[in-house]
Amino acid sequence: MHDIIIVGGGPAGLTAAIYALRANKSILIIEKNGFGGQIAYSPKVENIPGFSCVSGSEFADLLTEQAMNLGADVELETVTAVEKNGDGFIVKTLEESAFEGKSVILALGVKHRMLGLENEEELIGRGLSFCAVCDGAFYEGQDVAMIGGGNSALQEALLLSDLCKSVTVIQNLSDFTGERKLAQALLAKENVTVYFDSVVTEYKENAGDLCGLTFRNEKTGEESSIDVAGAFLAVGLIPENEAFAEFAALNAYGYFESAEDCTTKTEGLFVAGDCRSKSIRQVVTAAADGAIAATAACRYLEK
Repeated sequence: MHDIIIVGGGPAGLTAAIYALRANKSILIIEKNGFGGQIAYSPKVENIPGFSCVSGSEFADLLTEQAMNLGADVELETVTAVEKNGDGFIVKTLEESAFEGKSVILALGVKHRMLGLENEEELIGRGLSFCAVCDGAFYEGQDVAMIGGGNSALQEALLLSDLCKSVTVIQNLSDFTGERKLAQALLAKENVTVYFDSVVTEYKENAGDLCGLTFRNEKTGEESSIDVAGAFLAVGLIPENEAFAEFAALNAYGYFESAEDCTTKTEGLFVAGDCRSKSIRQVVTAAADGAIAATAACRYLEK
């Protein structure tokens, strides 16, 4: 039995592991995909203290290495449930494993939001992508689209503008919601065209592959179509917390309703990172949550 089981290997989970390991607690991190969370897909990050500029993947690697070197145990499995077991917990996975821990930190992160259009799921990997870092090179010298206007969309559109023939950005609001510096850099690119107040209404297909988009200006009602070899979605993130609602209350948007102390209605179970209700979701706030949750868990264990 481990002292603390941490579900999720993003900045919150890894920071929690580092703090708990330094407090001489035994730690198991269970991660379903890859370590680093969403930050691992950012081509360039310039707002992490101590790093004037670092790639998200490099930062994620450094965090993971630090936790591993301190002695964290790791399992690559998908957690599906948590059960109370006397004074501790059992964490169950899709792979039919069951891990025992004296306390649990849920650092589940979030998943990509989608538009809900016809055949959207089928087009993922067939012209529709979430990650320009991963897939941008496939479209070198071709026309692509970026759907979204936050920091992730702006960063990825900038990366694509250096690879692709043209980038069409479709944003449903009247302005970008990302950092002004990123927006200005993107608007200065000669091969970038931006459509504000516009929503994608249809994915165009050819033999099962994405070949274009149809979108509508919400103010004028005008519809337009473009041909693209690929499209990248960056329209927000949603939590996957429903399976744990018995132990930690959710708000109307599905995020864990926990204050800055990262505690829940269940003694011994804590939440941290983007899965928690909060006003700012950044790598630094996720790391802060991880430190707070780990400290709270250590205090619980030492009662």
